[in-house]
Amino acid sequence: MSQLINNRDLAFQLYEMFDLNELLKRPRFEEHSKETFDAVLDTAEKIALKYFLPHNHTADQKQPKFIDGKVKMIPEVKEAFDAQREAGFIAAGVDFEEGGMQLPLIINLAASSFFTSANCATTAYSFLTAGAANLIRVFGNDEQKEKYVSRMITGEFTGTMALTEPGAGSSLSDITTQAIPKDDGTYKIKGQKIFISAGDHELSENIVHMVLARVKGAPAGVKGISLFIVPKFKLNENDQPGERNDVNLAGLFHKMGYRGTTSTSLSFGEKNNCTGYLVGEVNNGLKYMFQMMNEARLWVGFCGVILGYRGYLESLAYARERPQGRKPTEKDPSSPQVNIVEHADVKRMLLAQKSFVEGGLSLCLYSASLVDDSETLEGPVQQKAAAMLDLLMPIVKSTNSEYGLKANELAIQVLGGAGYTNEYPVEQCYRDNRLNPIHEGTTGIQALDLLGRKAWTNNGETMQQLFADIAKDIAIAKEQPQSSNLAKSLELHLTTAAKVTQQLAGMMQQVGPEKTLANANCYLSLLGKLVFGWMWIRQATVAEKAIEREQSNAEELSFYQGKMQAAKYFIGWELPKLQNDAEILIRLDDTCLEMQNDWF
Repeated sequence: MSQLINNRDLAFQLYEMFDLNELLKRPRFEEHSKETFDAVLDTAEKIALKYFLPHNHTADQKQPKFIDGKVKMIPEVKEAFDAQREAGFIAAGVDFEEGGMQLPLIINLAASSFFTSANCATTAYSFLTAGAANLIRVFGNDEQKEKYVSRMITGEFTGTMALTEPGAGSSLSDITTQAIPKDDGTYKIKGQKIFISAGDHELSENIVHMVLARVKGAPAGVKGISLFIVPKFKLNENDQPGERNDVNLAGLFHKMGYRGTTSTSLSFGEKNNCTGYLVGEVNNGLKYMFQMMNEARLWVGFCGVILGYRGYLESLAYARERPQGRKPTEKDPSSPQVNIVEHADVKRMLLAQKSFVEGGLSLCLYSASLVDDSETLEGPVQQKAAAMLDLLMPIVKSTNSEYGLKANELAIQVLGGAGYTNEYPVEQCYRDNRLNPIHEGTTGIQALDLLGRKAWTNNGETMQQLFADIAKDIAIAKEQPQSSNLAKSLELHLTTAAKVTQQLAGMMQQVGPEKTLANANCYLSLLGKLVFGWMWIRQATVAEKAIEREQSNAEELSFYQGKMQAAKYFIGWELPKLQNDAEILIRLDDTCLEMQNDWF
């Protein structure tokens, strides 16, 4: 195993779970091959090990500082950022003619697993830049693309997403940042944003902020939000960074984790001289920003999985080497101790981690494949992929970040007292990961989005398609001896999920959204468990067939048997927990809704 991710599992996910040969037949990717994909992954791993991993702990201990109005950080962060951008990873998905690698997202995401596992905080700078560049590329005008995108994908400029305000938080309908039209077609921006990741630093020549603001006279709520490019430095007549824009670093937040990523408070227009450039049309800003937000949500869920994966590998290695105690049948105190991996309860904790992170990785890569389908196919297949991605996004973001964090918690428990010390990396994995259930929309917000909107889009057809896709894979698994019982169990829970969804649709009409949405978190939990069970039945089906042909290869046989055991664990131990969610939802439990403020 690599110390960052299990390369064998990554290969299994990419080349056995997903048909990348079919992907290579599409015009956009036909110049690639398995060899080029493997070369990209190998390069990513080497850069991650050489430049990202060595300063992960150092950056955590020596956070960025706010000195004389500027950010000061350890030099290793820039060295890693430069190595990543020079290798072309910021432009991984960009067209060849624009200087990119034109990679499918599924490979780009797989390559990112190495950077994220090695050092999620430093990885954030390039990820946010790629997202901001893509936002301008899709919705900006030709001039904006020429001025900014070409230099963002090379990392000369970096990018941010500036949404959150002190008085609004996650409620974007309440943002107050103003955009005042000027005679030259630009806008004067005035307001404050907080918790802006990568909002200031000296890694690049310029920082391009994607800012949500209201034009004077705009409608109230989300319908009155516009999107602006607000650079740290205005561009001169040669399109080079020139005069400093009126964007000022008001301070840094010091976080529990992700400490190497600057978290900033930014003030726009303190001197009444902050210039912003409208992207697209007035009042359509939130619609545009959702592209970057959805990319971020996929990355947040993926980051949750990968940090959980790193902790799993660390705790597995520790358990294999740490002697402690004896098996219950051994009564002789002078007999040798066994390594703790031999104890049943440690196996339980390791199996749980394995089921969470390998199931989550599969879900993230499946989601990336839906992005690739939505961008390279046409007609009903393309539409189905886009709709399915939209439906699954709350699960991808929230369930993955919740399970990844649980995996980190279990990793600490496996290490015992050692896990609680910063001499071992698992405690930092936990602290870094604790942010993922919060940012880009908390779990509660994602739950409201899923049950309040996503479940009913296209008159519920996409949800029915999800259930049909799961049923199709269940039918395939039923044809195989070992997977059959797992498939039958998953089928029972699928029936429960479909029944609950149908009943909630009626309740939404009969009793209204307040009571129906009060336990939305339970619906997200239920559907998340079901989708993870689906990912595992798919893996089990592939693994069981492989076991039949790998009888002479002990190492490969062990790998596939591990897959079967993890599928057995998740479907047998974790999946049944959705029944409690179902009961709470069906009876419209009002325990939380009816709680009064003065009862606490």
